[in-house]
Amino acid sequence: MTDFKDTSQSPDRSPDKSTGRQLSENSPPIKSFVRHHGRLTDGQRQALTEYWPAFGIDFTKRRMDMGTIAEKKYPQVVLEIGFGNGESFITIAKNHPETLFIGAEVHRPGVGRALLLAQENACQNVKIIAHDAVEFIEHMLPDNCLDRVQLFFPDPWHKKRHFKRRLVQPHFCRALHRVLKPDAIFHVATDWVPYAEHVVDVMASLAGFSDITNNPKEKPSYRPETKFERRGLKLGHEVRDLCFKTVK
Repeated sequence: MTDFKDTSQSPDRSPDKSTGRQLSENSPPIKSFVRHHGRLTDGQRQALTEYWPAFGIDFTKRRMDMGTIAEKKYPQVVLEIGFGNGESFITIAKNHPETLFIGAEVHRPGVGRALLLAQENACQNVKIIAHDAVEFIEHMLPDNCLDRVQLFFPDPWHKKRHFKRRLVQPHFCRALHRVLKPDAIFHVATDWVPYAEHVVDVMASLAGFSDITNNPKEKPSYRPETKFERRGLKLGHEVRDLCFKTVK
C-alpha cells in the first residue's frame, strides 16, 4: 500500500504543481501540491486501509503496463489531476463505466473519500494514485496511453509574483503531450478568467495542441458541477471550460 505520510493538501483546489520555470539541473523538483494538514474521518481512515488494494496504484519509478492496469477491457483511459473530495471524479466514472478513470490526489481525506465513494458505487473502472501527479506522469505513464486529461479548478495563484507556480506551463504541457494519444483531449476548467486566459496563451505557444474550445462558457456534458465550482458561482465567478486536442 502507498505510504500516505506527509502528502496532505487542501481539498478545495486541484493541485497546482508547476513553478513555471524552465528547469536547470540544479533546480529543485517541481511538486504537484502545496502541503496542508487535513483531518481524516474514521470512515476515510478505514477506506485507506480496506479499499486501497482494490482501487489503489502504488507509486514506483517504473512504466506501467496499461494493458494490465486497464485489464484489457477499457478502450479509453482518462487521468484526472487533483480530484479534491472525489465526488465529481466518482460521478464521472459511474456515468461512464466503459472508460477507466485514474485519479491523482495527495490530500489524504480526499483520497479516503474517493475510495469510499468508489466502493459504495461499485466503480470497478476507478484507479487512484496518492502521489505527486508530475512524478506519476514522468515515471509511470507510458507514451500515448491517455485519451483525456482533466484538470478541474486548479489553484490559479492570483498574485502576479505567484504566476510561476501555475500548473499549466509549457514544460508540463509537453510532458502531457507525451502520454496523450493522438487526438486526445486536455480539458481545463477554471472559475478565474485571468487563469483561463493564461491557459489559452500557454497552449497557443506550443506545437502539438489545437484549441477545440467552441464556447468556453459551455460546460461539456460529461463534467458534473463540483462543490468548489458551486462556491465560486455563488461568489459571482465565471466558469470557463477549455479543451485542447493533441496533434501528432
